[in-house]
Amino acid sequence: MNPSSPLKIGILGTGHIGKTLVRKLAAAGHQVKVANSRGPETIEAETLATGAQAVRTEEAVNDIDVLILSIPLVRIPDVAPLIRALPSGVVVADTSNYYPHRDLKIDAIENGQPESLWVSEQIGRPVIKAWNAIGSGSFAEKGMLQGAADRIAIPVAGDDEASRQLIMRLVNDTGFDAFDAGSLADSWRQQPGSPVYCTDLHYDEIPAALAEADISRLPKRRDLAVAVFQERAGDSVTNPNADFGVQVSRIIFR
Repeated sequence: MNPSSPLKIGILGTGHIGKTLVRKLAAAGHQVKVANSRGPETIEAETLATGAQAVRTEEAVNDIDVLILSIPLVRIPDVAPLIRALPSGVVVADTSNYYPHRDLKIDAIENGQPESLWVSEQIGRPVIKAWNAIGSGSFAEKGMLQGAADRIAIPVAGDDEASRQLIMRLVNDTGFDAFDAGSLADSWRQQPGSPVYCTDLHYDEIPAALAEADISRLPKRRDLAVAVFQERAGDSVTNPNADFGVQVSRIIFR
C-alpha cells in the first residue's frame, strides 16, 4: 500500500461522526463506500455529495484498504464475522465510545477494559482508535487546512506503528492534527470523561491532557456530562450546540 496514494475505505455507520467521515474522506480523494444497518437506500444524498458510494454492509467490507467502524458498541458482535474474514492487510479503525445509557451494559468495559481493546477482542483483529475524542459538531464544522495555527488535534491509539500512522494520515485528511497516543491499552486516556475528550485541544495541549487522565474518575465524569446535556436538550431555547458541549467538557473533564 503506497502511503501517499488514495485509499479504498469502507465505513460502517452513518451517525453524526460516520457521515462526516464519509464526506471528508471522499472530498480528500479517497474511494469511499458506506453502509448502515438500514440499507443503502436510507443513506442521505448529502452524505454522498462528495463522491462516496452507498452500499450494503457486505459490500462495504469488500476490496478495501481501511475499514472504519462508526457504529454503537452493541452492534459490534453483529458485524464481527464479516470483519474477521478481512485480509490481514486491511487496517481497522474504531470511533466508538461506550455510554451505558445507550448501549447494552458491557461488564468488561465497566470493569476498566479500554473500549477499543474490547472491540479488538470481539472482531478478532487489531484496531486503531481514532475520531472518538471529538464532538460531532466540532468534527463537522471545525476542520482546518494543515498548518493552521488554531487547528484542533485528535489522539490516535493502536499497537501497530504502520497502521497507526496510516490512520493519522486520514485524520489529517479530515482537517485535524493527529497526535500519536501510543498503545491501544492506553486508549482509555481518550475515552469519555478524560481531559482530552471533546475539549477541542491543540496539538501541544494533548500530552498533558492524556497524562492527567484518571481511569477511576472517567465513568463519574462521563455520566455527569451526559446528565448536563440531557437536562438542556429538547427544545429550541436550551438545546445545546457544539460550543456548549466543548465548554461543559472542559469544565467537567479537565
